[in-house]
Amino acid sequence: MENQKLNQLLEDCLQLADENDKKIIESILTGVKEKLESENGTYIGHILQMKQNHEVDTFELTLQLSSLVNNNLDILHGGITATILDTAMGTMVNRVLPEGQTAVTNQLNIHYLAPGIGSQIACKAKIVHQGSKTMVMEAEVQRDDGKKIAHATGTFFIIKK
Repeated sequence: MENQKLNQLLEDCLQLADENDKKIIESILTGVKEKLESENGTYIGHILQMKQNHEVDTFELTLQLSSLVNNNLDILHGGITATILDTAMGTMVNRVLPEGQTAVTNQLNIHYLAPGIGSQIACKAKIVHQGSKTMVMEAEVQRDDGKKIAHATGTFFIIKK
Protein backbone atom coordinates (compact mmCIF):
# COMPACT_ATOMS: atom_id res chain seq x y z
CA MET A 1 0.00 0.00 0.00
CA GLU A 2 1.32 3.43 -0.87
CA ASN A 3 2.19 5.90 1.90
CA GLN A 4 -0.46 8.30 0.63
CA LYS A 5 -3.17 5.64 1.04
CA LEU A 6 -1.90 4.75 4.52
CA ASN A 7 -1.81 8.40 5.55
CA GLN A 8 -5.36 8.90 4.28
CA LEU A 9 -6.59 5.79 6.10
CA LEU A 10 -4.98 6.97 9.34
CA GLU A 11 -6.41 10.47 8.90
CA ASP A 12 -9.91 9.04 8.23
CA CYS A 13 -9.68 6.89 11.37
CA LEU A 14 -8.53 9.81 13.50
CA GLN A 15 -11.40 12.00 12.25
CA LEU A 16 -13.95 9.33 13.16
CA ALA A 17 -12.35 8.43 16.50
CA ASP A 18 -13.28 9.61 19.97
CA GLU A 19 -10.60 9.92 22.69
CA ASN A 20 -10.78 6.23 23.66
CA ASP A 21 -10.53 5.19 20.01
CA LYS A 22 -7.45 7.41 19.62
CA LYS A 23 -5.80 5.68 22.61
CA ILE A 24 -6.46 2.31 20.95
CA ILE A 25 -5.06 3.51 17.60
CA GLU A 26 -1.98 4.82 19.40
CA SER A 27 -1.57 1.52 21.25
CA ILE A 28 -1.83 -0.51 18.03
CA LEU A 29 0.63 1.71 16.17
CA THR A 30 3.06 1.63 19.10
CA GLY A 31 2.94 -2.18 19.03
CA VAL A 32 3.54 -2.31 15.28
CA LYS A 33 6.48 0.11 15.62
CA GLU A 34 7.98 -1.97 18.45
CA LYS A 35 7.69 -5.13 16.32
CA LEU A 36 9.36 -3.43 13.36
CA GLU A 37 12.22 -2.30 15.62
CA SER A 38 12.61 -5.71 17.28
CA GLU A 39 14.08 -9.00 16.13
CA ASN A 40 11.95 -10.95 18.61
CA GLY A 41 8.27 -11.50 19.21
CA THR A 42 5.20 -11.40 17.03
CA TYR A 43 2.94 -8.62 15.85
CA ILE A 44 0.15 -9.86 18.13
CA GLY A 45 2.47 -9.92 21.14
CA HIS A 46 3.67 -6.39 20.47
CA ILE A 47 0.23 -4.99 19.57
CA LEU A 48 -1.28 -6.46 22.75
CA GLN A 49 1.86 -5.30 24.64
CA MET A 50 2.29 -8.63 26.41
CA LYS A 51 5.03 -8.52 29.03
CA GLN A 52 7.08 -11.69 29.63
CA ASN A 53 8.67 -13.19 32.72
CA HIS A 54 10.53 -16.49 32.36
CA GLU A 55 11.50 -18.42 35.45
CA VAL A 56 13.06 -21.89 35.72
CA ASP A 57 9.81 -23.88 35.86
CA THR A 58 7.25 -21.36 34.63
CA PHE A 59 6.60 -18.71 32.01
CA GLU A 60 4.35 -15.75 32.71
CA LEU A 61 2.67 -13.23 30.40
CA THR A 62 0.89 -10.12 31.64
CA LEU A 63 -1.53 -8.00 29.68
CA GLN A 64 -3.07 -4.62 30.47
CA LEU A 65 -6.82 -4.67 29.90
CA SER A 66 -8.40 -2.04 27.66
CA SER A 67 -11.16 -1.74 25.10
CA LEU A 68 -8.66 -3.13 22.55
CA VAL A 69 -9.01 -6.61 24.12
CA ASN A 70 -12.60 -6.38 25.38
CA ASN A 71 -15.74 -7.82 23.83
CA ASN A 72 -19.01 -5.93 23.42
CA LEU A 73 -19.86 -6.67 27.09
CA ASP A 74 -16.77 -4.64 28.07
CA ILE A 75 -14.97 -7.70 29.50
CA LEU A 76 -11.91 -9.53 28.20
CA HIS A 77 -12.67 -11.29 24.91
CA GLY A 78 -12.49 -15.08 25.19
CA GLY A 79 -10.40 -15.27 22.03
CA ILE A 80 -7.80 -12.96 23.57
CA THR A 81 -7.79 -15.17 26.69
CA ALA A 82 -7.17 -18.18 24.42
CA THR A 83 -4.38 -16.32 22.64
CA ILE A 84 -2.67 -15.47 25.94
CA LEU A 85 -2.93 -19.09 27.14
CA ASP A 86 -1.63 -20.54 23.86
CA THR A 87 1.17 -17.96 23.67
CA ALA A 88 2.34 -18.57 27.23
CA MET A 89 2.33 -22.36 26.89
CA GLY A 90 3.89 -22.31 23.41
CA THR A 91 6.62 -19.89 24.46
CA MET A 92 7.49 -22.05 27.48
CA VAL A 93 7.66 -25.16 25.28
CA ASN A 94 9.91 -23.49 22.75
CA ARG A 95 12.24 -22.11 25.45
CA VAL A 96 13.03 -25.59 26.79
CA LEU A 97 13.45 -27.45 23.50
CA PRO A 98 16.96 -28.09 22.18
CA GLU A 99 18.41 -26.24 19.20
CA GLY A 100 16.88 -27.41 15.92
CA GLN A 101 13.49 -28.27 17.42
CA THR A 102 10.33 -26.24 17.77
CA ALA A 103 6.74 -26.99 18.70
CA VAL A 104 3.27 -26.19 17.43
CA THR A 105 -0.08 -26.41 19.17
CA ASN A 106 -1.87 -29.70 18.60
CA GLN A 107 -4.71 -29.35 21.10
CA LEU A 108 -5.92 -26.58 23.40
CA ASN A 109 -8.59 -27.11 26.07
CA ILE A 110 -9.83 -24.03 27.95
CA HIS A 111 -12.18 -23.72 30.89
CA TYR A 112 -13.48 -20.16 31.27
CA LEU A 113 -14.20 -19.59 34.97
CA ALA A 114 -14.89 -15.89 35.56
CA PRO A 115 -15.09 -12.65 33.58
CA GLY A 116 -11.86 -10.91 32.66
CA ILE A 117 -12.23 -7.54 34.36
CA GLY A 118 -9.91 -5.17 36.17
CA SER A 119 -6.80 -3.48 34.88
CA GLN A 120 -4.48 -6.42 34.16
CA ILE A 121 -4.35 -10.19 33.76
CA ALA A 122 -1.47 -12.60 34.26
CA CYS A 123 -1.07 -16.00 32.62
CA LYS A 124 1.33 -18.55 34.08
CA ALA A 125 2.30 -21.70 32.15
CA LYS A 126 4.15 -24.82 33.27
CA ILE A 127 5.18 -28.17 31.83
CA VAL A 128 3.08 -31.19 32.78
CA HIS A 129 4.89 -33.76 30.57
CA GLN A 130 7.87 -33.56 28.23
CA GLY A 131 8.21 -36.42 25.75
CA SER A 132 10.24 -36.84 22.59
CA LYS A 133 7.35 -36.08 20.21
CA THR A 134 4.88 -34.09 22.33
CA MET A 135 4.71 -31.86 25.38
CA VAL A 136 1.70 -31.34 27.61
CA MET A 137 1.32 -27.95 29.23
CA GLU A 138 -0.94 -26.34 31.79
CA ALA A 139 -1.73 -22.65 32.26
CA GLU A 140 -4.06 -20.39 34.16
CA VAL A 141 -5.07 -16.76 33.83
CA GLN A 142 -5.74 -14.57 36.87
CA ARG A 143 -7.02 -11.05 36.99
CA ASP A 144 -5.41 -8.43 39.21
CA ASP A 145 -7.71 -9.16 42.17
CA GLY A 146 -6.38 -12.75 42.24
CA LYS A 147 -9.51 -14.38 40.80
CA LYS A 148 -8.75 -17.19 38.32
CA ILE A 149 -10.59 -16.50 35.05
CA ALA A 150 -9.38 -19.44 32.93
CA HIS A 151 -7.58 -22.76 33.18
CA ALA A 152 -6.15 -24.58 30.17
CA THR A 153 -4.16 -27.56 29.07
CA GLY A 154 -2.40 -27.85 25.75
CA THR A 155 -0.58 -30.50 23.78
CA PHE A 156 2.26 -29.44 21.50
CA PHE A 157 3.86 -31.44 18.67
CA ILE A 158 7.65 -31.27 18.70
CA ILE A 159 9.00 -30.83 15.16
CA LYS A 160 12.26 -29.99 13.42
CA LYS A 161 12.84 -26.33 12.64
